[in-house]
Amino acid sequence: MPLGRKPIKTAEQADKRSPQQRLARIQAHIDTLHALSRQGLWGLLTFVLISLLVVYFQDANLLANVSQGTREFLGKPPSAKFINLALAVYSFSALILTLSRLSDGAETYRGWSHIGYLTGFYMFYFFANAVRVNAMAVVVSGLTILGLEYYSVRSFTSASIRRELVIMKKLSGERVDADEDCR
Repeated sequence: MPLGRKPIKTAEQADKRSPQQRLARIQAHIDTLHALSRQGLWGLLTFVLISLLVVYFQDANLLANVSQGTREFLGKPPSAKFINLALAVYSFSALILTLSRLSDGAETYRGWSHIGYLTGFYMFYFFANAVRVNAMAVVVSGLTILGLEYYSVRSFTSASIRRELVIMKKLSGERVDADEDCR
């Protein structure tokens, strides 16, 4: 047999291996779906930890240790009313996008970008010295958005895992009930 060539399998050998290989591929896909479903929990945990840090340092003045030149470069911080308005617009649009992904059954988790935006709102409130009064608005908004993101990904992954388990049962020769069969 020449080097670099694979031995030719008989049709019987290919049939015997293909279900086991397919079962292994399906199991690997199920494992990736489980990891995807856990991303939402990690996102929620990250946001809660950031929120706890913000609440702990809510009375800190971030601009106290900054030079006068840097303060002039940054300019006057926005008022808390404008930040509240921006947070409301952001929250409303993020909820619309998240609900549309929920109805479409999207398979990607988009919560990491939301965590970045929400952290930005915390920073604006810090610069405006309005964290104490407005931190709860960011917390409620973040938990709502990230909770819906988690629910969206979790519902997609659980439906996909159910379909994959039905295929595995069929390949294994097990009996599949009518309520299990998703096709």
